[in-house]
Amino acid sequence: DKNIDINLKNMEEDSIKKVNMEKIASEGTKIYEEIKSKYEPQDNGKYLAIEIDSKEVFLADNTADAVEAAKKVHPDKVFFIVKIGYSAAEILSNMEKNPW
Repeated sequence: DKNIDINLKNMEEDSIKKVNMEKIASEGTKIYEEIKSKYEPQDNGKYLAIEIDSKEVFLADNTADAVEAAKKVHPDKVFFIVKIGYSAAEILSNMEKNPW
């Protein structure tokens, strides 16, 4: 049945995307832990876009500028974004209080 084939393909694509996002988050966190002393505390509140394969980082005052700079160099990649000086738990807590 053609519909089943399409649904399976979509499920496979979703699974691949999920795995890639988990990998990006995991690798991005590791990379940030290795380099954060270069940015904290002087750049606290700014953002880094991290390309996990090359380990290149792009610093900016906001997420949009960080991603824009990263996309110029790596147009087909997805980036790990981190707010310098904040833990993931703090960021998630702030997002719950003030969703974007």
